[in-house]
Amino acid sequence: MSEKETAGRKTVGKVVSTKMDKSISVLVERRLQHPLYKKYIRKSSRFHAHDENNECNEGDLVEIVETRPVSKTKNWRLLRVLEKARG
Repeated sequence: MSEKETAGRKTVGKVVSTKMDKSISVLVERRLQHPLYKKYIRKSSRFHAHDENNECNEGDLVEIVETRPVSKTKNWRLLRVLEKARG
């Protein structure tokens, strides 16, 4: 992979579903501070990512990168597996 191929946004998340062929569903959590009460809130987003070799399992920590649309809902691609799930 060249630098040009990975020019999109990168994010880290946990794989929550691998039921699709060559696709994974990744849950990305972020923390933000409430503007008035100053308490930290956890917000999450789910992204469908392309997993060409079906190398991920549920619970894996992965890095995904934004890419051109692969299908109607998939515009992220698996960059690498950071940590395999235990068990």
